[in-house]
Amino acid sequence: MAKAAEAALDARQFASAIDILVGIGWLDLEAVERWRRGQVECLEEVVRIDLPRISEALRLFRSWSVAQGLLATRTEYVARTPHRQMLRFSRSGNPAVEEAYRTHWVSPALSEKKRERLSTKTSRAPELVTVQPLNAEWKCHRCGGTGDLLMMEGPGPACLRCVGLDDLEFLPAGDALKTRRVKARSPRYAVVVRFSKTRGRYERQGLLVEPEALTDAQ
Repeated sequence: MAKAAEAALDARQFASAIDILVGIGWLDLEAVERWRRGQVECLEEVVRIDLPRISEALRLFRSWSVAQGLLATRTEYVARTPHRQMLRFSRSGNPAVEEAYRTHWVSPALSEKKRERLSTKTSRAPELVTVQPLNAEWKCHRCGGTGDLLMMEGPGPACLRCVGLDDLEFLPAGDALKTRRVKARSPRYAVVVRFSKTRGRYERQGLLVEPEALTDAQ
């Protein structure tokens, strides 16, 4: 547990419960990503150990953090979905348990301003991601429709109309300055990616943005 916490501190100047569970091998990053996308009801459902051991790890983590003089900071965890719902960690939903999961332990070497910026950054809602599917015959699990883009949900792919993003316009990648300007003016936006078979990874294709933001930037 201590090694996992120290590795997280070295990398990012803070350590979290997720860092510990991943670091000791009880939780996969792929499972964390599914939870962040709202495809898992609570994080404990995908932790590969029983609840008493999880509780023990959280207690040890807190005790170690206090002993190291780390500073406790509450962090919001928001789902990577259009609804932006708060993510749940525990099966019980107990507020004290949820608080233990949400607490980040920050290095005291950081100044107050840097701690504030770090807290703002880690609490920020993650970017929405839509996919340009390789299979043109995919079907929306909600309405049975299809389209050029989809968003992955727990039961399967969903079309933009069903997730409430069908009013956004596509801004292709390529002009970094224009992309930054439009993104700054668009309260809602989503990253568009497509899987590259040759490189074996998803690659960014552009953004979906509000039409007014695109017009203003132009």
